Amino acid sequence: MRLPHPALRAAALLASLIPCTFAQAEESSIATDRPDFVESSDVVGLGRFQVETGVTSDRHAQDGVTVRTSTTPTLFRYGIGETLELRLETDGYTHERTSDSIGATSATARGWSDLSFGVKWHVLEGAGATPGVAWLLHVDTATGSQAFRGTGLRPSLRAAIEWDLPEEFSLGVMPGVYVERNDAGKRYTGAIFAATLGKEWSPRWHSFVEIAGQQLTSKRNGGSVVTLDAGLAFVATPTLQFDIEVSRGLSDAAPDLESGFGVSIKF
Repeated sequence: MRLPHPALRAAALLASLIPCTFAQAEESSIATDRPDFVESSDVVGLGRFQVETGVTSDRHAQDGVTVRTSTTPTLFRYGIGETLELRLETDGYTHERTSDSIGATSATARGWSDLSFGVKWHVLEGAGATPGVAWLLHVDTATGSQAFRGTGLRPSLRAAIEWDLPEEFSLGVMPGVYVERNDAGKRYTGAIFAATLGKEWSPRWHSFVEIAGQQLTSKRNGGSVVTLDAGLAFVATPTLQFDIEVSRGLSDAAPDLESGFGVSIKF
């Protein structure tokens, strides 16, 4: 059977690394990197495999042109140690419709997004005033369909830093840097910075609000993408989570409105 996209081939390769039987360890509640933009400092654990996926839609209107995009963001995580995991991430299948109200024209593009390969290293366990800390190194690759394919290898480095606060609140921040290419093909370096405030209402229900500087760069390099986000997650079982999220653009380059829902499963 022919797999339709490199994402499925890579996922199959990653899944083949999973042992046929997992160690019978005490079950801890699932910790995910979605639905907020700030990553968790936690890793999945040795020999554990986790899938986080969903559907996201956004709309961006500027100068009479409206772009509506739907994606299926998916993250595969596999623990190769108690503090280290391999990661495969993609926006999945993408559908983009562009409408020009001035020229009364429209166009539609469909296809697969690029793959991003990465690792997460949990370097510090949080306790009291000490935050939990993890480093994330990713490399985006030009593997998607022509309409959504980037140019060459584009690395990024982020730090996920989390504090537990009183009254079941938590604070997370994520600074980072990335390397990309602009429309002229020139390589440039941009910044990432986001902060999220979470609240655990019960062992099953969690919510968050955040300010996310997903892309901080000059206009010639596409402009900054800054959003105000909020969401809710429900932990149905220790290995299954459902979530919803919504965000509002705070900068010209950001989508005006974005929303999505997802599911995460730990094996």
